[in-house]
Amino acid sequence: MEAALAEELLEIAQTTKSPTLKVHNQVPGGVHCSGDLYDAYRINLHSRIASRVLMRMGVCHYQNENDIYDLVLAQPWEEWFGVEHTIRVDVTAIKSPLKSIEFTTLKIKDAVCDRFRDMYNKRPSVNTREPDMRIAGFLDQRQFTIYLDTSGEALFKRGWRTETGDAPLRENLAAGLLRVSGWKPGMPLFDPMCGSGTILCEAAQMVQGVPPGARRRFAFENFHDFDPAPWQEMKAAIKPNPLPTEPTIFGSDISGDMVAMTRHNLKSAGILFEVPLKQIEAQQVQAPVAIEAGSPAILLTNPPYGERIGVRGDSTMPEDELAKSFYADLSKTLKQRFAGWTAYLFTADLNLPKLLRLKESRKTPFFNGALECRLFRFDMVAGFNRREEAIPGKVVKPDEPKSAE
Repeated sequence: MEAALAEELLEIAQTTKSPTLKVHNQVPGGVHCSGDLYDAYRINLHSRIASRVLMRMGVCHYQNENDIYDLVLAQPWEEWFGVEHTIRVDVTAIKSPLKSIEFTTLKIKDAVCDRFRDMYNKRPSVNTREPDMRIAGFLDQRQFTIYLDTSGEALFKRGWRTETGDAPLRENLAAGLLRVSGWKPGMPLFDPMCGSGTILCEAAQMVQGVPPGARRRFAFENFHDFDPAPWQEMKAAIKPNPLPTEPTIFGSDISGDMVAMTRHNLKSAGILFEVPLKQIEAQQVQAPVAIEAGSPAILLTNPPYGERIGVRGDSTMPEDELAKSFYADLSKTLKQRFAGWTAYLFTADLNLPKLLRLKESRKTPFFNGALECRLFRFDMVAGFNRREEAIPGKVVKPDEPKSAE
């Protein structure tokens, strides 16, 4: 989601009128940007896609753990937090020659604690569950970078989710999928397998103009020089959008419990307008709103795969047969009832187009945690199904892929 995040950061700089926030290069897993400390506040408040906002404290070339210890020891941690704050250290490494990440993590913790002990004859305690301050180290083959985390809890934890179904999407991943799909507030959006409603909640907050960080606390609020006045001004400057008069966001799920959970989560997320929800199988859905020719409309969903297919369907059937039957029926529904829509399916099942017997017009790689996934795009061109059936002598074999174009 690096490109989507870079695009979002540029938008945050523009909409908040920040003269200092600058976006630099994208790197695997992140985006480098620069600015003053208030820009870190702005990103934490407004970014839907970032996982964390990390402030770079120092960087060096290293040969062994002692080089890393020396760099961390030299940082002025006492300017940012006190000995009374609890800490946690996390290290990520790519192609590092060091033998033990655990030992490196310990050396970083020791360096922070030794810095405080040398200055105050006391050291901060470690709390791995709910630390006041998180310190992040990153190693590649030759270079080590040390960061102080300004976010605290990961940013996908918006503060509204109280209930989840099996294998819920993270909120920032749902926001990334919405951005990559090209959906914008005002466009029709439909999730026919909404689960606990993560995609719908993210989209509804965007329609309403609710920033993702409006309902939670951040680590930077514990910094020594934290000034609450500018922070309160930033939050007070948020102007919600006018509530829509007609629904544009719709959801459904086979499970009544999931529909109830989505309704509850929308309320918890502060959504004040109606998001129509139905309990219905995905294969049976109709387009929730009529669209004019050429008008964009997005169907975006995270269909069940693997073990989850048994949850949504008949768990007595063998998994492969169940998947084939489910996707064959879903394919018919998309072709017959969603002409003119663009369908996006996010899945770890890379054979999904084959199961649907549709040719994707685009596939975007994503990772859902460690799971490699794809966002498949299918353009449901109006009149496709009638054209296919009207070709003289055309016989469509059961396993023959059909193009959606």
